[in-house]
Amino acid sequence: MHKIKIGHKLIGNDHPCFIIAEAGINHNGSIDLAKRLIDKAKEAGASAIKFQTFNADEEVTKKTPKAKYQKDNTKSDESYYEMIKKLELNEDEHRTLMEYCNEKEIIFLSTPSEEKSAEMLNNLGVTAFKIGSNDIVTLPMLEKIAVYKKPIIISRGMATKEEIQEAIDTIKTKGNEEIIILHCTSNYPSKLKDLNLLAMSTIKQEFDVPVGFSDHSEGSKAPIIAVLLGAAVIEKHFTLDKNLPGPDHKFSIDTDELAQIVKKIRYVEKLSDNEKENILKSTKNLKQILGNSDIKPTKSEEKMRNYTRKSIVARYDIKKGEIITLDNIAFKRPAFGIPAKLYKKVIDKTTKSKIDKDEFITFEKLE
Repeated sequence: MHKIKIGHKLIGNDHPCFIIAEAGINHNGSIDLAKRLIDKAKEAGASAIKFQTFNADEEVTKKTPKAKYQKDNTKSDESYYEMIKKLELNEDEHRTLMEYCNEKEIIFLSTPSEEKSAEMLNNLGVTAFKIGSNDIVTLPMLEKIAVYKKPIIISRGMATKEEIQEAIDTIKTKGNEEIIILHCTSNYPSKLKDLNLLAMSTIKQEFDVPVGFSDHSEGSKAPIIAVLLGAAVIEKHFTLDKNLPGPDHKFSIDTDELAQIVKKIRYVEKLSDNEKENILKSTKNLKQILGNSDIKPTKSEEKMRNYTRKSIVARYDIKKGEIITLDNIAFKRPAFGIPAKLYKKVIDKTTKSKIDKDEFITFEKLE
């Protein structure tokens, strides 16, 4: 298994765990708050800080429903589109944060949610891309990002073994071999019984790529166990204040907890194999956290697939008799239409009737 370099860090066997402090959208749309998150991630000793880059009009239809945790943690009368629209950061703001990360000597990462955001990040000079769990099956976006020839870290929450293989094959077909897969359970917060950390080892064996763990559970136990099992990358959401408004703050760790997790990881990764084994044996609820080694979505993730994965929709109003091309379609949440990965099956087909902007493309509407 070859080593992968992100910034000045090498990732793989015999190298320190690459720790990603996931700021995500916990900046609440404020550059000042984002800079404070960068400061705290650096102070805690994280290898990188990661944000989320998106254009709401490109990522979702205005009828996209919120997931349950988002409903619980945001205004009830606010739509999903309205919730994320106010959290967008533009190109200049991204440039400001990247320059600030360079100044603080911490690696800047971000998860693009659609192709335009990926292109912007590439033009700004990101050293690697992070793909969220929902987009492991958005193959047209993976194809575009793969061409940039930069390392790609992919969370595999909700995905089957076959879907992981399809994503890897899609990227490698474009000549990019720099792939890291993060085991993940796409629930917020994830219950310990749903983590199935043994699946991380299965992924490493099956696909021969560096593996890690993107943790959505509460506390620090799960990421430490993941490192003891051989995780080369750990990703964990963090916030300056769990009581801030927004969908992700409540299940994030605070800055003190982040510092403690980094400290524990740096301690355990230096232990001998026997010492690591002894810690595992003495861990409370270990069997529950390890779960099973199967690579498949948990029951709790099934509904999340529909909310967060993407369908093929009309980018703008498409006239009757118009030919479907990559220019007049987009890939947006939710997954209630034809899956994005099947886009080649609709290209070059002709519409039977007008299809409105953001309306799902269906085979019944094409000839």
